[in-house]
Amino acid sequence: MKLPTLREIGTEAKLLLIGIPVLIWTMVPIYHMFLFAISPKEDAFSGKLWPAHPTLNNFKIVFYQEHYFLRDFWIQFFNSVVIALSAGALTLIIATAAAFSISRLRVPGGRWVMNLALFTYFIPAAFLAVPMYRTMGNYGLLNNHWSLILAMVTIASPYAIWVLKQASDKLPVELDEAATMDGATTLQLFRLVYVPLMMPSLVAIGTYAILLAWNEYLYAFLLLSKDTEITLPVALGNFLAADDSPWELLMTTGFIYALPPAAIYYAFKRYMVGGLTAGAVKS
Repeated sequence: MKLPTLREIGTEAKLLLIGIPVLIWTMVPIYHMFLFAISPKEDAFSGKLWPAHPTLNNFKIVFYQEHYFLRDFWIQFFNSVVIALSAGALTLIIATAAAFSISRLRVPGGRWVMNLALFTYFIPAAFLAVPMYRTMGNYGLLNNHWSLILAMVTIASPYAIWVLKQASDKLPVELDEAATMDGATTLQLFRLVYVPLMMPSLVAIGTYAILLAWNEYLYAFLLLSKDTEITLPVALGNFLAADDSPWELLMTTGFIYALPPAAIYYAFKRYMVGGLTAGAVKS
């Protein structure tokens, strides 16, 4: 067995010296959130590394909506799920169709579409919040889930189109030619050749769009206001309106809300890295 060289040992040591502090720095906030979640209210700010009397009662209060701020917890959680999945699906459909048309069909004006998609990222999304609010108001979509879904699709689509187009450019053109010679229509070419080959990038972009909508606060706060229509991030903000905020319930709800995106990421992480970097370098 070949022993590692001093240079290799030194490289590993440097990586550990950097990686361990970064890992601790990343995990500390999550640990404190969990600490609040399992602490009784009187022990929440004790400063101890572990509560003297850990409890799961906070989770029970959240699940059974036994607090004023949590009376619509499951409705708001469901709103977040519906909006995130809808925004992810629409973004994926629009971006996939656009990337296929520009990259494989070579439609006229494709270069302009790509330039405009890139240009949109020169403007911070926060600057578009008020114009988006006015636009949705003009169309009568305020306090409607479609307003937030369309806003998220608007924000996510340019990046999604750009990534999928670059990844699509790497697919061999000979596959399209072979399918066409075999009598495949454009729709069959899209469904039977393009989509299967692009699946890693499609999964990555779909996950990106879902997580973007899942974590959105500003647009959700502006476009939705009814307690039964808002998403859970906006509802979490309501906890801070009280003079004596129930921090243990706030952290418990936040911890629960953080579990689905974490599960999605770890389920598709091998697609995330490969899919989002597929078009990073042009060959």
